[in-house]
Amino acid sequence: MSTRRVVITGASSGIGQATARLFAQHGWSVVGVARRADRLAALAAETGISTFVADVTKQEDVDSLRDFLADSGPVHALVNNAGGAFGASSVEDSDPEDWKRMFDVNVIGVQRVTSALLPLLRKAAADGHADIMTVTSTAGFVPYEGGGGYNAAKFAAHGVVGVLRLELAGEPIRVLEIAPGMVKTDEFAFNRLGGDTAKVDALYADVKNPLVAEDVAEAIVHAIELPSHVNMDMITIRPVAQAAQHKLIRGELKPKA
Repeated sequence: MSTRRVVITGASSGIGQATARLFAQHGWSVVGVARRADRLAALAAETGISTFVADVTKQEDVDSLRDFLADSGPVHALVNNAGGAFGASSVEDSDPEDWKRMFDVNVIGVQRVTSALLPLLRKAAADGHADIMTVTSTAGFVPYEGGGGYNAAKFAAHGVVGVLRLELAGEPIRVLEIAPGMVKTDEFAFNRLGGDTAKVDALYADVKNPLVAEDVAEAIVHAIELPSHVNMDMITIRPVAQAAQHKLIRGELKPKA
């Protein structure tokens, strides 16, 4: 079988970067997409993947990505990973601009990229199957104080995935979703908390083995590499220390006496 090609948005850091690395290690042809050209260049030098500089919140960038992909080969899988959280204020005190940014990247960005690449995915699926994996969050199922805009954006992204699965029913295109809980990456909490390192350190303080980007990447690659008739509709992935959104254990995990 010829090499399969996967497109990963948000590939310059965190989960997207780890997923690009792992797909490349598994022999896939990988196209990493992100805004930051310097980080993409470093990733390409390290892994040998192809890259494309694009902002998923800009339609002209997404159109250019589509054209590049159409001219360079088939697209067998799409990982909608680009996203982010901005601010942790109450609904009352939030900056609406933060909410607009979150909806643009987490929701509309998913629609833009998926819509643009669907014809290419259909073309690849004609000879087998294709996959659309979207990274959402457990924040898309359980609201929490200070989560207003991010909760709303990820609830919406989860809804988009569900609708897409219904609309593509009957086609050999799997629609998959992975919803991570607590994941410790270099940038997510730092960006959300306005660069306040003390708050970031407090968030993860004494949490035994929070998830890291590589853990989520393992689950993404595994789901997409399953036999084509197996669809992982929804994967929830958390560290063992996080029993639920509101129940996080700090300190050593040990059996009860």
